[in-house]
Amino acid sequence: MKRRPRRSAPATLTALALLAACTVVAVVAVQMIAGQTPWISYGAVAGDLRAAHWNDRAPAVAGGIAALIGLIMVMAAVLPGRPTVLPLAGELDSGASWRGLRSTLRTAAADVDGVNRVTLRLRRRRVAARVRTDRTNTEGLADAVRTALEQRLDQIDPARRPDVKVTLRATRSTS
Repeated sequence: MKRRPRRSAPATLTALALLAACTVVAVVAVQMIAGQTPWISYGAVAGDLRAAHWNDRAPAVAGGIAALIGLIMVMAAVLPGRPTVLPLAGELDSGASWRGLRSTLRTAAADVDGVNRVTLRLRRRRVAARVRTDRTNTEGLADAVRTALEQRLDQIDPARRPDVKVTLRATRSTS
């Protein structure tokens, strides 16, 4: 089971950059073999590179940009990304998708009597529920939603249980 995201975006960008460079080199090589005027003149590029000095601005900027791109790519490869699967407790290697967890927790909160709308934000360590109700007397409703969410989390049994925070907003005033 893949619990971390694949690094497809950095790999795709690297592959596209290499493909573009190889395409230009191949087209120029074919143009030189065919006797046509190439897109990029080897003599002009070689002359410009021979004339450049290490302490000129152009090599310093190009080197800095190359170093920055390399550092970004190394960091993208080494640092862990946001998990794609929430690991579940137990002996089996199992997990639940974040989308599925959000859906089932939203359903559990919406099933509480008096709740009109629920907005959930899932983080690694916290479930934040924003609940709207039309009730004028909202006493105990936030606790009921928190209990419903905690019971559903007990059924799901994640390896690391997130904290539950409920914010209640009544659309009607009590006066």
